[in-house]
Amino acid sequence: MEMFGKLLATLIKDLLILWRDRAGLLVLFLMPAVLVVIITLVQNNVHKLMGESSAQVILVDQDGGDLGALIVEKMSGIELVQGINGERIEYSQAKELVAAGDYQAAFIIPPDTTKSLKARAAEEARAALSEEVATESSSLELEVLFDPTVLGGFRSGFKSSLAMAVMEFEIREKMDALARIIPEHLGREIKKEAGSFAEYIKVPELKLKLNTEPILEIRSGSASRGGKVIIPTPVQHNVPAWALFGMFFIVVPMAGSLIKERQEETLSRLLTMPVPYPVILAGKTAAFMAVCFCQFALIMVIGRFLLPHLGVDAFRLGSELGAAFVVVAAASLAATCYGIMLGTICRTYEQASMFGSISVVAASAIGGVMVPVYAMPEIMRKISVISPIGWGLEAFLDIFVRGGGLSTVAGELGLLVVVAAATSLVAWLLFARRAGVA
Repeated sequence: MEMFGKLLATLIKDLLILWRDRAGLLVLFLMPAVLVVIITLVQNNVHKLMGESSAQVILVDQDGGDLGALIVEKMSGIELVQGINGERIEYSQAKELVAAGDYQAAFIIPPDTTKSLKARAAEEARAALSEEVATESSSLELEVLFDPTVLGGFRSGFKSSLAMAVMEFEIREKMDALARIIPEHLGREIKKEAGSFAEYIKVPELKLKLNTEPILEIRSGSASRGGKVIIPTPVQHNVPAWALFGMFFIVVPMAGSLIKERQEETLSRLLTMPVPYPVILAGKTAAFMAVCFCQFALIMVIGRFLLPHLGVDAFRLGSELGAAFVVVAAASLAATCYGIMLGTICRTYEQASMFGSISVVAASAIGGVMVPVYAMPEIMRKISVISPIGWGLEAFLDIFVRGGGLSTVAGELGLLVVVAAATSLVAWLLFARRAGVA
């Protein structure tokens, strides 16, 4: 009971010191809050651009035929712009607008494209019936111009959608050509074989109607646990990711607190009291862990209630909040123990702040906070397994997205506890060596 009182006194002392450093507290809470809002809004827009909402693309239809009409119909998920202020966009203007970044892309249908495509389809149909090879000729082309800043994912998706629309038009034209040519072909062959009876044989018209609805459909879903399906969005990734970033950034004030106490000889005075050094560290750890829990709660509130008002999806907490708080405890313990090790190793606050900031940013980058691990190059995916922030993020995603529970994240929890124990041991051995205890 006496030891608990000493621990509580140390905890209150560190909380009071933290409370007096209003600027430091503001950074700890404001930085991850601002980052989660800004990064989520930016990534949400990119996420939609890559597949869920329309981009602005210029259509320069110099052909004016059926092909352009079909493309407009089939590419309804993309905002096709053909004129500005009631005036038709010409090729040179479209090129300038895309080059300036006003539009993401432009595609041009040259004159007589529909006419040439229909003629080519008829030629190929005749060649197929006569078992001859169609006459080689130059390919017909649609020109696509992209804004130089547009990434490869959008380029590939747009060209695939355009290619599918063009392919459907080609198939329709070939079917129509076959419907016209097959009766003619049959009539000629019948006359050859029937001789004088040919005049009594009438070849009916052939009507081929192409159904463009797919026969084989692709059904997609999520391989989630317990049948819970949570649509993956930037919100579900960024909220826990930047909450972890803010929690691990606690290492800088944590290390600074130890260095300041050592430089001002506050630690020496504390050690003259009947309070063991591990109790002092335990109280400090508990105080900073409390700050980490408050950071996490703030980011969850922002994700749940503020982000929907900014036009993005609300963060879904799921049903395993208990498991999530255990992950918060393990991650904050690892972060604070790492801060204790930095505060023990570094001689000055400048050293601790520089190394602490760089190490946390590096661990965040390779751990998937800024870019999901699966989107990284292979070498980075292999390196990411050493990041404690990556372990914490994987545990959060298991809970919030994959529908897992406490047993699912046991491995990540174990690794975070091992990091906490290892960094605490290093800090204690170094302190004992300097103090002449060991």
